[in-house]
Amino acid sequence: MGTFSESVNVVRSAEGALVQLWWRGRLYDLAAEPLCWYERRPWWESETRMRPGEGVGYVDTQMWRVQVRQDGATELLTLDLVRYRPSDRWRVIKIHDALDEKFKELQEGA
Repeated sequence: MGTFSESVNVVRSAEGALVQLWWRGRLYDLAAEPLCWYERRPWWESETRMRPGEGVGYVDTQMWRVQVRQDGATELLTLDLVRYRPSDRWRVIKIHDALDEKFKELQEGA
């Protein structure tokens, strides 16, 4: 599937780790350790000036790739999330197709 943007609620442990997602009215448990990285965004296109200390979330965007499953299900769902700071809003921006993932595995093994 392509890229889009849809709101998601993230549930964290007491230590701050991602453990569950509420998305589209369903609860999903994390099935694997999530991957986190940062992407630089062209902040200068929307912000002409930032005051000192206000750069959090403007320069870099925190991205997450998670594998989740619904309670009792065996099928995994791989999602890319974005965390907007400082508001701490989360959005699903990509749903990975299981066939795409399998193709990547086959390519890496070749």
